[in-house]
Amino acid sequence: MDNEFLPDLYELEDENGNKQTFELLDAMEYGDEKYYALTPYYENGDEALEDSGDVVILKAEYDENNDEILASIEDDDEYEKIGQMFMERIDEMFEFDDEDEDDDCGCGCGCHDHDNLS
Repeated sequence: MDNEFLPDLYELEDENGNKQTFELLDAMEYGDEKYYALTPYYENGDEALEDSGDVVILKAEYDENNDEILASIEDDDEYEKIGQMFMERIDEMFEFDDEDEDDDCGCGCGCHDHDNLS
């Protein structure tokens, strides 16, 4: 089976010991730091529809064994800056050509008037 299209999943535990699975949307390095943009992952499609679509931004830190752990960004300015960078990157990932918006029939040709198609 080809795993190319399976999402990158992370099981994270909060300060209260609650575990939740997240899907990786994007990762980037900025300066000497690595950051992750994640969203809650649901195996059941109905749960996903009910989700608010929040994006969680976390920073890579390292424990005493030099294992990477994901932690909250404590500095508000850093969080705002990195969050804005991720939102711009994510918007670009899902950006569509302006020509495609005018192509109501889906043919992609651009050679006929889509307003007058039946």
